[in-house]
Amino acid sequence: MKKVFLYSILLLTALSMILPFFIMFLISLSGQDNIFADYKNINLSFCAYKNVFDSIPVAKYFLNSFIVALFTTIGQVLISALAGYGFARLKFKGSETLFFIILLTMMVPPQVNIVPLFYLMSKLGWINTYQALIIPGIFGGFGVFMMRQYFLNFSKELEDASKLDGCNSFQTFFKIAIPCAMPAIATLSIFTFVTTWNSFMWPLIVTNTDNMRTLAVGLTIFKGSFREITMWGELMACACICSVPVILVFLTGKKYLLNNPQDGAVKE
Repeated sequence: MKKVFLYSILLLTALSMILPFFIMFLISLSGQDNIFADYKNINLSFCAYKNVFDSIPVAKYFLNSFIVALFTTIGQVLISALAGYGFARLKFKGSETLFFIILLTMMVPPQVNIVPLFYLMSKLGWINTYQALIIPGIFGGFGVFMMRQYFLNFSKELEDASKLDGCNSFQTFFKIAIPCAMPAIATLSIFTFVTTWNSFMWPLIVTNTDNMRTLAVGLTIFKGSFREITMWGELMACACICSVPVILVFLTGKKYLLNNPQDGAVKE
């Protein structure tokens, strides 16, 4: 009975999370006149998706979002993993103080950095470029903190074995530590990709043409283009398009979240 109750709670929780996505998809397939009608009389079609692609450059928005999210994720994971490994396994003078400063950056609201960051991007001539969209996002205290905590539990025996085989610190990091840290890397990658993909404020500030706008900004512009009535079908179609990459990234990376490559690697 305990297991039945537990699985029932999990099933209800899963349904409560899936239901909004199902309703969103259903509305995107319904005509404007059918959205608030009896569900038995609704005729489903993909006209809303066609109208979205005819109204705004969705493909360009999608490409921009994918490029920004992909390179931001790669950059942040690489930098966070290197810094986290250094703070966890390499002791040097001032490491604790430097790490404490990095933690302090997590306490600063991101809105505080917008004006000085925009000023810097302007001076560098990066406004309305991929550099402005990507580079500020690859540095983050959360990623460094997360990877450091993971590498603190990294097997000392594996590290010593790699040194006996003649590996230096960089070889140990790339050949031993990185493969063993895949659960943490997958978690950070998913978190970074989703956060960057859904980012709105910073892309809105540093882009001013359709050629560089991301999907989140384009969705808002599309919503703001309505005059007298909100086209719910088209709006939900945009939301469905935005959701697809995030779902695919999670489904791709979830297998790494459930496995720890260090398990069984060392015999006591």
